[in-house]
Amino acid sequence: MINQTREFIDIYKLGLEFYLANGKAAIRQIQKDFSGIEIFLDLKLHDIPNTVAGACKSLSDINPRFLTVHASGGAKMIRAAAQAVPNVAITAVTILTSLDEQQMKAMGQNSSIKELTLQLARNAVSSGATAIVCSPLEASLLREELGKEITLITPGVRPAGSERDDQERVMTPKQAIAAGADFVVVGRPITKAINPMQAAEAITSSLA
Repeated sequence: MINQTREFIDIYKLGLEFYLANGKAAIRQIQKDFSGIEIFLDLKLHDIPNTVAGACKSLSDINPRFLTVHASGGAKMIRAAAQAVPNVAITAVTILTSLDEQQMKAMGQNSSIKELTLQLARNAVSSGATAIVCSPLEASLLREELGKEITLITPGVRPAGSERDDQERVMTPKQAIAAGADFVVVGRPITKAINPMQAAEAITSSLA
């Protein structure tokens, strides 16, 4: 997949499923075989501060560009992660793009998704996170509130005409960038495409 798409993609997201199946050894092998790419390690760590700090330290040798933690883990947890791997961009995930307002209310959340996303993002940044994951629908709000120095990464991005899969809050790549995203996460529209190279090229071209 990397061989087919690296002409158009610089950062590759490796998630929990990949990590549990293959471990750090596979990530190191990818870094060895493809020295020009960077890794977005999307593990969404969420535990007590000491445990998350230890988990982050165990990943320091692979030095991903981005490492995700759940923003809902709180200030102490995020600070522990940032202190454990100071050379890695601790990336706080706000509200999963698979959730909508109805599901949030069913879980007891009375704030709107936008309000809660902003609260989580502010707390994460003040605790040492240097990047935020949010849906593209909240990108413009966070860009205005957090300024240009914070990296915004938006999943829930689908090219026009694509299936939503399990995503609820989506935009096209061009819309997400226009809303303030620095990076967009595009998975299945590329990985499930008959021709991943062609799909990656088309998405890159759509940003022009």
